[in-house]
Amino acid sequence: MRYIGLLDISEVGEFGISFPDCLGCVAMGKDENDVFANAIEALAEWLGDLSPAERPQPRGVVDLRRDPDVNEQIAEGSIFVVVPFISEQARPARANISIDAGLLETIDETAKMVGLTRSSFLAQAAREKINRSA
Repeated sequence: MRYIGLLDISEVGEFGISFPDCLGCVAMGKDENDVFANAIEALAEWLGDLSPAERPQPRGVVDLRRDPDVNEQIAEGSIFVVVPFISEQARPARANISIDAGLLETIDETAKMVGLTRSSFLAQAAREKINRSA
């Protein structure tokens, strides 16, 4: 699931993202990469405190453009950004995946070098990729 946030750059060069569908959920950062990573974490924490039934459904851009508060922020220079919600469920889930044998060997070697299990290594790599692509 993804939520649309509003990216704002202050006059002093600080970056912030707020979420119109999650009032009070905000993230700050020193640059674009920092604020996006912080926004993913802030969204996970904010929504993680709610049960799935209590979590607000994210609105699309068309619906958000009908919101006067959002339009005011857009008029002041904010832009839409899409931020993924990564639900931390504190329970493992098995996944059967197919991957090139050579790549799997390299993953296992690298995971061992950095002191991680294969699963931890792959989960960390996936989070990093999601953070960069947000």
